[in-house]
Amino acid sequence: MAQFEFKLPDIGEGVVEGEIVKWLVKAGDEVVEDQPLVEVMTDKATVTIPSPRKGKVVRTVGSEGEVAKVHGTLVVMEIGSATPPTQGDAGHAAPAAPAQVAPSLPAAQAGQPAPLQTAHQPAPKVNGAAPAQQQAAAPSAPAESGRKVLATPVTRRMASELGVDLASLSGTGEGGRVMKADVLAHVEAKKSAPEQTKAAAAAPATEGDREVPLRGLRKSIAKSMVQSHSHVVPFTFVEECDTGALTAMRGRINDALAKAGQAKLSYLPFIAKALLHGFRKYPDLNAVMDEERQTLVVKKQVNLGFGAATEHGLTVFVVKDVEHKSIRQIGSEIDRLAKAARENKLQLQDLQHGTFTITSLGKDGGLFATPVVHHPEVAILGIHKIKEQPTVTRGEGGKLELGVAERMNLSCSFDHRVIDGHIGAAFLYEVIRALEAPELLLID
Repeated sequence: MAQFEFKLPDIGEGVVEGEIVKWLVKAGDEVVEDQPLVEVMTDKATVTIPSPRKGKVVRTVGSEGEVAKVHGTLVVMEIGSATPPTQGDAGHAAPAAPAQVAPSLPAAQAGQPAPLQTAHQPAPKVNGAAPAQQQAAAPSAPAESGRKVLATPVTRRMASELGVDLASLSGTGEGGRVMKADVLAHVEAKKSAPEQTKAAAAAPATEGDREVPLRGLRKSIAKSMVQSHSHVVPFTFVEECDTGALTAMRGRINDALAKAGQAKLSYLPFIAKALLHGFRKYPDLNAVMDEERQTLVVKKQVNLGFGAATEHGLTVFVVKDVEHKSIRQIGSEIDRLAKAARENKLQLQDLQHGTFTITSLGKDGGLFATPVVHHPEVAILGIHKIKEQPTVTRGEGGKLELGVAERMNLSCSFDHRVIDGHIGAAFLYEVIRALEAPELLLID
């Protein structure tokens, strides 16, 4: 019997590590090819890693909650053949071949999703969220001393001035590159540690307290929010929109669809089309930030992210190539991906390459909110509750007349580093004009 080391394969463009969420096998288990071995949570999705070979598990590497590196050993197996499946040393697999990926921009923002198939390993199966039952996390091991650290000269100088050892940091940039934000976050964490200890002492644990560790999707959401907070300088602009004409037109369309036995449309595909009017006049809003090069990358393709609430937390799925889809096609794709999110069946490509995000609380939309920009995007639109409100208009002869109109507030947050206030406001007014004259949405 020969031993075979199965290494964590490439599991997504720009992904260099993942949290071990749940082991599905243990030492001594006999496994067959393609049998699920482990669930790994990246910053994009939970990936179920299958076995590439038939054999017996000798040992698993890493505990639930620990971080596994891409191309790091996950499972040691005994296999029947004495010949290893690759050209590595006898009894060991060679490092996993990189996935064949399209040329990419930082933070996985290329136009097309990267294929997951490698030369010797089957593509991982992807779920949209992590399971609820997970063990306590252990901190990831520090970087090996002496390893080569990817960082720009500016980042190295900053780290030197602040007394930070770059080798001790896990970089959030492409390929594990240490960013300036990683250095600053490390310094802030050290500053806040005494305060956290003091706060803990001021509020001692009592009977009945419940500790909720960050795991899986919740941990991924926290990481994403910290990244946005580290990079984005936000401002939010709020304005109301008269939705009377849109509601009436949507009602007529849905009546016709119902008679034909077809699915009705929500407001979201209409809002998606209205955003296209804003992007045509203000294209810089459909963009992502390349933090390493400090460059705004204005995207030609419009890939809209939509926030979906699941039992494990918020998931943002992405509808691709919106500018070339009809309202019905957009609505169908939103419905399909929302259903997949609720059932934890989203594929990795469903979560990648967003250029702008829409967030809505539906019937709980409230008056207005300050949505958090989904970095590296530069803007996000919040949709709020549609309400009938009293209005005052000026009729013939300048006489004031009371009435009732249907209104909805829209709140748009922007990255103020690259989007000026007057541009953000003008963009939102362009979107509102399209929603208040919804026949324009059908012309596209």
